[in-house]
Amino acid sequence: MSDQQEDAGEGAAAGDRPDPRRWWPLMVIALAQLMIVLDGTIVNIALPSMQSELGMSDGDRQWAIIAYVLPFGGLLLLGGRISGLVGHRRTFLISLVGFAAASALGGAANGTGVLFGARALQGVFAAAMAPAALSLLTLTFTDPKERGKAFGVYGAMGAAGSGVGLLAGGVLTEFLDWRWCLWVNVPIAAIALLGLPYVRRDEPAIRTASGAGTGAGTSAGTGLDIPGVLLSVSGLAALVYGLSQAESRGWDDPLVLVLLFASVALLVAFVSVEARVRQPLLPLRVLRHRERGAAFVVCALMLAALFGCFLFLSYYAQTVLGYSPVEAGLTIMVLVVGSLIGSMLIAGRLLSRVHVRTLMVPGLLAMAAGLLILSFLEADSAHVLALYLVPAQLLIGLGLGVVLTAATSLATAEVGYADMGTASAAFNAGQQVGGAVGTALFNTVATTATAAYLRTHDAGSGSVTAGTVHGFGVGLLVAMGVMLFAALVAAVLPRPRTAAG
Repeated sequence: MSDQQEDAGEGAAAGDRPDPRRWWPLMVIALAQLMIVLDGTIVNIALPSMQSELGMSDGDRQWAIIAYVLPFGGLLLLGGRISGLVGHRRTFLISLVGFAAASALGGAANGTGVLFGARALQGVFAAAMAPAALSLLTLTFTDPKERGKAFGVYGAMGAAGSGVGLLAGGVLTEFLDWRWCLWVNVPIAAIALLGLPYVRRDEPAIRTASGAGTGAGTSAGTGLDIPGVLLSVSGLAALVYGLSQAESRGWDDPLVLVLLFASVALLVAFVSVEARVRQPLLPLRVLRHRERGAAFVVCALMLAALFGCFLFLSYYAQTVLGYSPVEAGLTIMVLVVGSLIGSMLIAGRLLSRVHVRTLMVPGLLAMAAGLLILSFLEADSAHVLALYLVPAQLLIGLGLGVVLTAATSLATAEVGYADMGTASAAFNAGQQVGGAVGTALFNTVATTATAAYLRTHDAGSGSVTAGTVHGFGVGLLVAMGVMLFAALVAAVLPRPRTAAG
């Protein structure tokens, strides 16, 4: 798009009639968010087909997931810092193209090495694209009413992406080929690129600092905190990997213990370094903002509680009810529909009118109620869809859409330009860590409860299934407790004002 076209667009937007093209950047940003979240789950259902065709061992199979999650979670803070330094729009463009190229490479893989490498590259580019996208959304939509609608759509992509990924993975694997679970990102990225000319151009902090003017970019500095980079990347990577290994190895496994202790030590050292250096990778002022910090905590706790729920829904639908992967994905679409309603029709409309506490607390309580309903399911429960799955998923979906939209808006509220990428990255990193902690915790609680159940019941396939469902039920009750604690944190949010303010 030429400068003349941009000037014309700005002129039209400044006139009496708002330029309808002002919503095009939202399409671009929402598609990017959908790709990032979708790729966390879309490969799961395709794993058996991948394993068969590429000769993947059972031990290596998990790396199709970990190879994406590990660099994504570990590099988020660095990606946010780079986004602020070189410009959010430029970072977004490079990472969007890189993500699509990595997806194409993974889809064409003829061996596990290429597949795992491509998934790792997806994670690297996602770590830069996620904070850049959220920063661009915050910079583009400043009007309170339009901001609420925009964050509603963005929140809908985040809330619905995991469910859409499970359904899409089943459909693509069953009717096309597992490779399309990766190739599907290429046309999505191409559509996003068509709307990129309408995304606002921002001034990189490097250029701002080198110019004559002053501003947020100057005050934040343009250097790269190398010790902070090394400590944060290694600490977050060790934490995410350690938690992922705790699922299969157990919490007392030496490797898991070493990784978790190392992650704590590295992250404590990271905070100590950030408090002293002149140009920190993560300025602690970003976390000291009480409302923003509470939003980070609430979102991390919420996802820690929900990841176990997603595991249970997938298992129950396919193993107990005997659904195919596509049928199981369609079942989870109830949750997706609920999240779309919660984010776009509830939070998107109310975000500019009420304080985030008014949205977050009821949303978290609704999700807790949904988890409680699911915890009553047994292997031989009757009327499962009508009495359990549909009402529970609607409650969870509605709450997820409302809370994620409100928390996302609050995560970048009152943040200066130079810190916007960092705040966005910290918010995304909290979600990754929360999900990893929740998955490991839920798995531990569920397997322990299942083992206890089987010790008191006769062995047999029916008892094993009943014991597994019982273990999931206990895990869901623990998840409900985590969700109620998140509601308590949200209830004490300080300074009553709207999220848009």
